[in-house]
Amino acid sequence: MRITIFGTGYVGLVTGACLADSGNQVLCVDIDSAKIERLRAGEIPIHEPGLETLVERNVHAGRLRFSTSAAEGVAHGLLILIAVGTPPDEDGSADLRHVLAVARSIGECLDGYRVVIDKSTVPVGTADKVRAIILESLRGRGVAHEFKVV
Repeated sequence: MRITIFGTGYVGLVTGACLADSGNQVLCVDIDSAKIERLRAGEIPIHEPGLETLVERNVHAGRLRFSTSAAEGVAHGLLILIAVGTPPDEDGSADLRHVLAVARSIGECLDGYRVVIDKSTVPVGTADKVRAIILESLRGRGVAHEFKVV
């Protein structure tokens, strides 16, 4: 299966490496070009026991790649996992700014059916917000592509 993961922090990178190790073709996308360059060079920016070996094995096998291109990410994966940070907002609620920015990028690049997956640490109702942002972007482009958000 072809899977794209937006975000290369603890959730995104670990999930991507594990999914690649199960035989999937995984593309991890991040807007931090320095982080992507480090990952491409084999440097792991977080500490997680065994992760470096897992990443190295799957990069070498061609199942795990890294990019800064949202368009490449959307084109790659049938499944698109949004695994970006949701830090607490001033009132303690989850700040969804980064999640919704990824949703907008997905809508700007969507060219066919995809399943968009919100990571588990977002509040109830986030899937509806993500769906609305993607639809708004598609309408702005004057196109209609089917997609699901889970």
